[in-house]
Parts: sequence; C-alpha cells; structure tokens
Amino acid sequence: MRRPISKVASGLALLLATAACTGATSEPVVSTAIPEPMVSPILTGPEALDTLTYAQPQVARVTHVALDLELDFDAKAIGGTATLDIAAGEDADELVLDSNGLQITAVTDAAGQPLYFHTGDGTGETGKGLPVSIAIGKEAGSPRRIVITYAAAPDAAALQWLTREQTAGKVHPFLFSQGQAILNRTWIPTQDSPGIRQTWEARITAPKPLDVVMSGVVQGEPEDLGDGRRAFSFVMDKPVPPYLIAIAAGDIDFRAIGPRTGVWAEPSVLPRAYAEVADTEEMVVAAEALYGEYRWGRYDMIILPPAFPYGGMENPVMTFLTPTFIAGDRSNNGLVAHELAHSWSGNLVTNAVWGDSWLNEGVTTYFENRIVEAVYGKKRAEQEAALMYANIQEVLAEVGADAPGTALATDGEYQLGSAIAYDKGAFFLRTVERITGRERFDAWLRQWFDNHAFQPATSEMFYEDMMANLVASDAEAEALMLRDWIFAPGLPGNVAKPDPAAFAEVDAAVSEYKASGHMPAAYAGWTAAEQMRFLDNLPAELSTDQLSALDQALGLSQTGNNEILFLWLEMALENRYEPAVAQAEEFLARVGRAKFVRPLFAVLWNEGEWGRPIATRIYAKTRDSYHAVTRAGVDRVLASE
Repeated sequence: MRRPISKVASGLALLLATAACTGATSEPVVSTAIPEPMVSPILTGPEALDTLTYAQPQVARVTHVALDLELDFDAKAIGGTATLDIAAGEDADELVLDSNGLQITAVTDAAGQPLYFHTGDGTGETGKGLPVSIAIGKEAGSPRRIVITYAAAPDAAALQWLTREQTAGKVHPFLFSQGQAILNRTWIPTQDSPGIRQTWEARITAPKPLDVVMSGVVQGEPEDLGDGRRAFSFVMDKPVPPYLIAIAAGDIDFRAIGPRTGVWAEPSVLPRAYAEVADTEEMVVAAEALYGEYRWGRYDMIILPPAFPYGGMENPVMTFLTPTFIAGDRSNNGLVAHELAHSWSGNLVTNAVWGDSWLNEGVTTYFENRIVEAVYGKKRAEQEAALMYANIQEVLAEVGADAPGTALATDGEYQLGSAIAYDKGAFFLRTVERITGRERFDAWLRQWFDNHAFQPATSEMFYEDMMANLVASDAEAEALMLRDWIFAPGLPGNVAKPDPAAFAEVDAAVSEYKASGHMPAAYAGWTAAEQMRFLDNLPAELSTDQLSALDQALGLSQTGNNEILFLWLEMALENRYEPAVAQAEEFLARVGRAKFVRPLFAVLWNEGEWGRPIATRIYAKTRDSYHAVTRAGVDRVLASE
C-alpha cells in the first residue's frame, strides 16, 4: 500500500516517453489453468503472535477460501457462501474465524450437515471471534471443509458502494473493497491475519453491463445467467494473506500495455489513465532484473473513483490506484513502481504481524526507488530519496528521536502510513547497501525473496537472515548496526544520507525567497519533486500578499498535479488565506484519499475559531462520500480538542 498519510510524493519527474506494447492486446488475458494449491507454513515463535486476530492457527487453520457471492447494488449488499478448507489435527474440534458484522445464517459441513457456531467475545475494529465446531472430519492432517452462508453488513468497512453520481461516467454505480489491515473480516468469514496465508477462488454475480475484477486470475469469459446478470470467476492458486483478497465492480474498460500488463478504468478516464501508466511493462522488466521473476502471471491495474482512500493497494494481479496520481506527465507514477515492488515485498514475503509492517512497506519503498532509478534515472531516484529523508527528519523532530514508535519493529501494533515504516525502513536498506556494496546486497535480497516466497516473516527472521547470509565479518556487523535499525528508536548514526546536491538549486531558491521574496524563475521547468521541495520548505508564516504573489507567479491553484495542489492548500489554510477556502472545499468534495483529506481537515481544525466552522460545514457535505478509512481519520481529528 502506498503511504496514506505521509506528505512525501510518490513519483516525481517529467517524462513523456511511451512504453512499447509488444504483444499487447485490447482484451484482458484470461486463464483456466489451476495448478495444485500451495500451503504456507504457520510461524509459531512469540514474535509471530498476531494479537489482532482471534484465530488459533496452530490448532486449526484455513488453507483455501471459495466464495460464491452476489452483488446487489440497490441494497448495497453482498452475500452468498464461503467454503473453507481447513487443516487441523485429529483432536481439533473447533475452528476460530474472524468476523466483524458478518450476518451468518448457517454453517454446515461439506455434506450439508449443520455445524454449531457462535459469536465470541470482542469489540472495536477487531470485531469478534467466530468459533465453529469441526469435531467431524477426516483423519489428522487431511483437509476438512465447512460452508458458511452469510451476508456482509450494509456498512461493512472494507466495502464502499458508490452511487452513479460518485463515478466519472455518472451512469452506473461502483463497488470496491479495501482490506488492509484487518477490514476484510467485514465481508469474508476467514482467519484474517497476514500470517495465515490462503489460496482462494470466487464466483461473483453482478448486474449487466457492469464488469467485475478481483485480485485473482480471471477464469474464462463471464457467464450470462439470462436474468440481466453475469457471473465472473477468479482463482488465486498461490497462498496470500487474506487482506489481499480484493474486488471492484463497475462500468470499466480494459486497455493492454504489454504482454502481461494492462489497465482498467471507467471509459472516460481510461485514455488519461493509460497514458499515465504506459511505462508499466518496462517497470516489470526492471524489477525482475533486480530481484527475480515476477511470479503472479499478470500485472494489471484499475484506476478507481476518487473515493479510494489510498494512493494504491498492491492487490496481486490487480493493483488498485487512486485517480489523484494522474498528473498528465507521469510525474507521480512512482506510485506504480511502489505497488509493483509489493509483488515481491509484501505479497511474496509478508509480515506475519502488523507490528512488522516495515517488512512490507520499508522494503517496498527501497525497491520502488531502485525501479525508479532503473527506469527514470539516478537524479529522479536521488530526489525521491531526499524527500523521504526529509519526511523522517520531520517526524523525528515532531515526536522525538527516542520515541518508542520510531523503531521499525513495534511489538504487535500495526504501523501503516508512517514515515518510519516506509521511509526509515527504506533508508535502513539503503544504508546496508551502501556499507556492503550494491552487488552483494542485491544478491542477498534476491535470495531472501526466493527462500521465503509465499511465506510470512518477522523482523527477527530478517535480522537473522542478514547475519547468516549477508554480513561478512564481525567488523561489518558492527558497522551495519542492524539491531539498532530494526529494534531501537530514532535514526542510527550510520544512516546513508541522500546526496545533498539532489536539490541544491531548489534549496538555494528557498533561501533566496526567504531573504528577498524573489520568485524562482526556473520553477515552471522544475520536476514535480523540485516544485514540492520548494513549497514544503517555504516559511511557515506567510501573509495574504505573499500567498497571492506565490499563487500568481507559480500557478499553484491551477496545477494539475494533486500532490502540489495539496501542498498549496495546506500552506494557504495554515495561514488563513481566504481565497483558498473555496478551492479546498471543492478539492475535499472530489477527493477521498486519506493522505490529502485528513491533513487538510486537521489544518482547518487547528485554526480554531476561523477554521473549525469551515471544517464542520465541509465535512457535513463530504463525510458520506468518504471510505471508512478516511472517515475514521477525519472523525478522530474533529473529535480532538
């Protein structure tokens, strides 16, 4: 997942080249080949204990999920059956699932015989445990099977049902899901833990003419049911953490980029979306050259409506992306590099617990930067790294260099969207690379992916693998400071700082503006990263005249880049710049990305008597249009004193 809160942009340079489309077709490739399902191990060490699940996988664990569900857009309902394959010992008599609001009407064995189930204890975002009797079944070690008939609650947090007015086409409704971190238990009855990987399949029925996509390989053509509905089938034969089961349905079309890459979007959005992501096949090739084979078959993307709460979500074979990254010049498509990199770090090898989320996000952010360097050049990669480093420094200055939450491993609490999990994690690997040498480091990271493919991992495992397979001597171990990086707060003294020349021109322009108010004449020709660096380092306090002059000279309110527009609005609202209020209201009404929405409401709320009435008025109009993730963040802001 791409950072939901951080101010650092995802991608930066102005590039207009079009990727080659060798072998591309106008229709998505389908598959009917289903290899033998894999079963991933369960980690049993204390550091792998997931406190956010009710499951007891050492007793009985889900290995495969088969969904047969119907989408009802009028009722905003999804329901049907989930058939679960279970691995359990002969003495196991209970399977514990996770459920948050699921409306379960029956649980049976494979023969249709009722099984006893009840709702366990639990409150809050973790929902409740769902114990099911499995005292019947085959001999020890053989799979058992149960069938759950259920429906998701109308307000299931993982699902967002959009009216046709909330889409680009404004003709048909839309549905998408967002499962990370523990939201999929609101629409799928399973063991919702990243350490309990599962294969899955699904049959989804939806009204014509809507198409359905999922984070699995589509099987054949849609089946016409003859009642104004069609059925779509999908398979994921590789075990994945349950949060990566995802669905989207709406009026969407497909356009191929390369032989294994393509993009889905609403018809009116598709031309712009395709132009923005046309380098994707080249990125896949670059990623494979770095760290080995892409193992998921296809790499497709879907550009969702703007209510999607994140920049991107790395769902296998179908990355979900926000339309807010489309700038018309590919300056933000480091986002695509990030979600692609997750195909190795996060999807192939996954944090067993959310307290180790840096294993997903930090490793991915490092990998993203390497893809950017390979495809777009070292200057762009160094500029992105410099923005990341500034983000770390900003957070440490705010919370304190010794704050416990600034360690990479966080003892069971999931850490998403933080400059620590993403950027400190990336700079950890950047530092290791600098000390050991790129060639040796790349060989080590590649073997890490190969040797732990389709398995969960912990920070301790990562450390031990480095010590066993990378570190060459006691002296090198001391120089690397591995345990300090992973388990201690703050930023170790050996950090490989970014090249100070990356933004030398921009930083000089900032100093000149602070001294004389002089506008940089070169601003229009700068990369998006350079423009963001300039804006992010201007004085915190600016007068109305200064803000007006900045807007007029630099065209800030007219930019087509949402990353830059966000920085402008944040700066303007912090200084109570009245002309920006209407634009902020328009922006918050059309964008649901938490990275933008929550901070802007926080700025308004922090401005007391001036800003709070504005925030309250805007939120009254926009709250229902936001995903549950975004709403929760803003609700916390507006409830604060």
